Amino acid sequence: MQPLPVAERLLPSDDPVAEQVLEWTIQRDSQDVRQLMRWLERSDGRKDRMTLLARANDLIEEIHHAMRRLDELR
Repeated sequence: MQPLPVAERLLPSDDPVAEQVLEWTIQRDSQDVRQLMRWLERSDGRKDRMTLLARANDLIEEIHHAMRRLDELR
């Protein structure tokens, strides 16, 4: 389920600029995680796989943080 755009909500966000930045962060980090997973599929070395996986985990944690902040704003 997609969140409602800011203009369609009954109550405006406490900080619409921060909300837009957080939404962009979630979208961009999601794209980056997908790319890292593609590279992981093609990777042969354990060290490379661990590096890619660590970066993906960092991005996923950033997504979680952005989602929590969005919840606070809404």
